[in-house]
Amino acid sequence: MRISMIGIDHNMAPVDVRAQFAFTKKNAGEAMEALKACQGISGCIILSTCNRLELWASMEEAAEISLYDWLCDFKGIHDTSLKKYFTEREGKEAVEHLFYLTSGLKSQILGEDQILTQVKDALSLGRECFVTDSVMEVLFRMAVTAGKKIKTEVPLAHGNPSVIHQAVKMLKSQGYSVCGKTCMVIGNGEMGKVAAQTLREEGADVTVTVRQYRSGVVNIPVGCKRINYGERMEYLPKCDLVVSATASPNFTLREEQFENLELEKTLVLIDLAVPRDIEPEVGHAEGVTLYDMDSFRFDEETEELQEHLGAAGKIVREQMDEFYQWLDGRDIIPRIQDIKEEAVHDLNLRIAKILKKTPMEESDRENLERAVDQAAGKVVNKLIFGLRDSLNQDAFLECVAGLEKLYEE
Repeated sequence: MRISMIGIDHNMAPVDVRAQFAFTKKNAGEAMEALKACQGISGCIILSTCNRLELWASMEEAAEISLYDWLCDFKGIHDTSLKKYFTEREGKEAVEHLFYLTSGLKSQILGEDQILTQVKDALSLGRECFVTDSVMEVLFRMAVTAGKKIKTEVPLAHGNPSVIHQAVKMLKSQGYSVCGKTCMVIGNGEMGKVAAQTLREEGADVTVTVRQYRSGVVNIPVGCKRINYGERMEYLPKCDLVVSATASPNFTLREEQFENLELEKTLVLIDLAVPRDIEPEVGHAEGVTLYDMDSFRFDEETEELQEHLGAAGKIVREQMDEFYQWLDGRDIIPRIQDIKEEAVHDLNLRIAKILKKTPMEESDRENLERAVDQAAGKVVNKLIFGLRDSLNQDAFLECVAGLEKLYEE
């Protein structure tokens, strides 16, 4: 069994390249089911976020499937030049990546909370689609545990460092405050709600668009107003800032919509979607400044941050060690079971003659043999697992190999 992954993220690829490989929840489920059906694949999970796409699989050692080729075939992508944007990881390198990623240590915004939720959601979707196996289950669950511990024990970031928080921080550094500004948020999904709430907390006047067919049941953040999605272009000229954060496959704001639009003031647009919500050419319109997901970076590395990173790294390493103990134990337990059965059989052969010569009822003899089997099995287990607890992993594996040789035919 081996663990493999391929990934593309904001460090390696621009948003337009990432968009080609992005998945909706429905498509991710269909893709995982298709991958799980491939020969040699034991379990798989797809992690698809605004900043990254990762395809994870536990597979048989002899499996020859290329995750990158499979992904391109599934997506209908035939541009071989895109492979340079992907990173492939195997074994310990892959495991380490997931633990550090889930802990917020590889995010575009260091220590962000959202990636932890996204990894949990990816695992949950895998379970719903019945495509996870024990390796994927335990790997992702323990990575989430590490992320939770860091979130509660290490102050990597203050507050909720989502992309919109970083955007607001960057605008402030440029002398632009959203306090008192008229803002519109297009989209009322998870990211849209975070954006609306963040802008509201900063003192902005926030209006959220909702789809007309959902307007009667949708909840929006407290203190925000709502308009129907179809009214967005009528309201937009009144705005100082507009955030678009939807899962729509189509542009929410297009260049043609701005051709004859008269803005009342300069306009800041922030596109938080992958694929893009706002057509890039909109940024060329007079009086418009457009930012996308790649516009916001975290570059600050203070001495205090380095200390926190060290503490976070320690937690990650501890949780990784626990995972490897489980993984090694998972592989070694069948071998220990075989040794136990051989040892019990060996004991039975040695005492069989004695039991036959011992006068007793046949039923008592059978009960005694069963009791001896159970006692012998417990003794062997105690000895072997005692060795595991007192020796390092390499020495213990050597002992197991030596015990196996005792009963080789």
